[in-house]
Amino acid sequence: MTSPPPVAVLGTGTALPGAPIDNDTIGARFGADPRWIEHFIGTRTRHLGVDLDTGKVTHTLVDLATGAAEAALAAAGVGASEVDVVVLATASPDHLMPASVNLVADRLGVHGVPTLQLQSGCAGALQALDAARRMIDADHPVALVVGADSCVKHLVLDRDLATMPTTELVNYVIFGDGAGAAVLGAGEDGGALLRTVHNRFVGLGRDPGQVIRWFGAADRDSTDQPVDEDYKAIEAGVPVLAADATAELLAETGWAADTVTHLLPPQLGGRMTEQITRGLVERFGLGAAQEISCVADTGNNGNALPLLQLHRLVGDLPAGSRAVGVAVESSKWIRTGLAVEAR
Repeated sequence: MTSPPPVAVLGTGTALPGAPIDNDTIGARFGADPRWIEHFIGTRTRHLGVDLDTGKVTHTLVDLATGAAEAALAAAGVGASEVDVVVLATASPDHLMPASVNLVADRLGVHGVPTLQLQSGCAGALQALDAARRMIDADHPVALVVGADSCVKHLVLDRDLATMPTTELVNYVIFGDGAGAAVLGAGEDGGALLRTVHNRFVGLGRDPGQVIRWFGAADRDSTDQPVDEDYKAIEAGVPVLAADATAELLAETGWAADTVTHLLPPQLGGRMTEQITRGLVERFGLGAAQEISCVADTGNNGNALPLLQLHRLVGDLPAGSRAVGVAVESSKWIRTGLAVEAR
């Protein structure tokens, strides 16, 4: 498949619900040892779109996605009438129908353009960037990309963590809610150029590493776990796929590893991200690259994370900078990557 030309990142934005929730608060609420959370997961804080005391929803997925999109459009100096396509990636839409992307477009005042919603996990934001850049042309030069997840909707807030299996327990301490957005434009006039995006399904014959079940009226009383996380499989599989994606990015761009100034590693949990980053640095000689990570402070908010990283990257990116980023989805094993260069 022919790769499209580079597109400019015109602006980015983020949205996180409420104040950060620390491990002491999570531990007290769910009966978990904060020291275990810090040691095993490595996440210090996360943001949740619900009041833990009352169970009341404070921020929906559409709220978060709209907030991030508004911030990105403002940063880009682009009005709603100038947007030619909207692509939203999420694993946790507010409804099966209507699609959340259309509710976001309605709130923004975007009309008469293609809107796409991708149902995907951690790789979805890069899939959305890939889809959007392929739709950009001279007649449709501006795309809005949003990645958002509202993970708290899959958690039962009155559960006692002491009674949970490990495959369910991990979800209560690793995940968070949030959204990120980017405005892409045709041409190479922006300060940061999206050089390439990779999207590879690599799960042939492999068991899912994560399952999120959707319960309808016919099975809402099911005793199945809402979220099932095979953390050991993820811990074993993601570093390998991250290395494969990094090797492909370096080969396609022709960049020598010592010219890469920034590294955006997979954002799974603070501890695992540290291990993956260390492995990539040692294998490829990326010791000079500055790590751009946020998961230890935001929690794993799925599709938001790559765009939160991109937001941190392009905020103050010196000319001549080169960044490679990787996101890996364990649901049925997808590896994605991007390369960004500053003129």
